[in-house]
Amino acid sequence: MNVADLTAIDFHVHVEQDAHGHFALDGELMDASAAYFGAGGNRTPTVEDIAAHYRERNMAAVIFTVDAATALGHPALSSEEIAEAAAEHPDVLVPFGSVDPHGGAEAVARARRLVTGHGVRGFKFHPSLQGFAPGDPEYYPLYEALQELGVPALFHTGQTGIGAGLPGGRGIKLRYSDPMLIDDVAADFPGLTIVLAHPSVPWQDEAISIATHKANVYIDLSGWSPKYFPPQLVRAASRQLRHKVLFGSDFPLITPDRWLADFDGLDIAPEARPLILKENAVRVLGL
Repeated sequence: MNVADLTAIDFHVHVEQDAHGHFALDGELMDASAAYFGAGGNRTPTVEDIAAHYRERNMAAVIFTVDAATALGHPALSSEEIAEAAAEHPDVLVPFGSVDPHGGAEAVARARRLVTGHGVRGFKFHPSLQGFAPGDPEYYPLYEALQELGVPALFHTGQTGIGAGLPGGRGIKLRYSDPMLIDDVAADFPGLTIVLAHPSVPWQDEAISIATHKANVYIDLSGWSPKYFPPQLVRAASRQLRHKVLFGSDFPLITPDRWLADFDGLDIAPEARPLILKENAVRVLGL
């Protein structure tokens, strides 16, 4: 990957369909999330589709699925296959893996294999979707392995569009995505780089506090159009957290084109913009 030639690095891109026609979510959850975001275009791009989309824009993308097989009863896409497909597009794609936290020792072993055998560069967790409290010591062996492997952990935080508008939200519990549950992890694993994904509404102030307090914690700005960002997040991104904030779109739910157009309208210091759009991600990913 020629980092110098890239205009931006999108830190948050979902793979929603594999090469066999299998989908990351069942139809009801897929439709509910599309309605929540008002998503248009191709809702289920493959890895090849994503590579072409970002190559056209001279951007790179961090891609992943979420393994929530235990909580959802829906088979996950293969992180191994995603990594192998990403390896065909090393100029634009950085693969992250996902393991089901309920898998215990096998989840830890699989995480190790994904890094050492498949070139995975980090891991995505979605506590609400996967149905786990991230600060529970039950999951500490997994974090210990990631810290030892030297790869970052990206945690969904705040509101989720998955299950939105459905009775009971399809049983998906928002409280698992309170960033304060991740503060324990950041404190107990200081060598683990942690990224809090999304504006963490209704816990935005908590996320800003954690990223300010913990040197190993960052925030990605995916999942919301920037024009809807809480004002305290805009201020922090422009000032004290300018070295800790990362561009992310949440493609295919939000396109990088839409995100960047709205980002242009924010009151962000000129010197902070290149940090947010690319340079901070280069550092976090070790590119």
